[in-house]
Amino acid sequence: MLGNDYESQSCSIAGALEVVGERWSLLIVRDILLGLRRFDELQAHLGIARNVLQTRLERLQEHDVIERVPYQQHPLRHEYRLTEKGLDLWPTIVALMKWGDRYAAPEGGPAVLIEHRGCGGSVDEHRICERCGAKLKARDAVGRPGPGASPNHPLLRQAEHTQAA
Repeated sequence: MLGNDYESQSCSIAGALEVVGERWSLLIVRDILLGLRRFDELQAHLGIARNVLQTRLERLQEHDVIERVPYQQHPLRHEYRLTEKGLDLWPTIVALMKWGDRYAAPEGGPAVLIEHRGCGGSVDEHRICERCGAKLKARDAVGRPGPGASPNHPLLRQAEHTQAA
């Protein structure tokens, strides 16, 4: 049986898997990148058990991938944000997403399209804007709903909320 740590492995990949190798961890990072930052939002979108989500969030905090930030004082409520270390996972998320778009996309096509905030161009698998050629970082890009986005996709809900406001 495969253990849940990689102590016997002297390798940077094994070290990274210690932090984000569990299935839910990168999905949590993905959802935070998509704008879901509150516990209940993450739990509802992922369909993960509350105790499992809490454990994964605590682990990501322990490894300084995310931080808990108050967004309301009375009563005190927190949201989760990516740290710089967490934002540095963006290239990994993009690479996995592009691989998934090619080999495991939902019916209808990709669920998320990434655009350059600066010019609106599409972002390729190398994180380069196809319109202006800029090499992008996480803060330079924005996710938009793709043709395969389900009706309850968080980007569609955000778009509806923005249009209603």
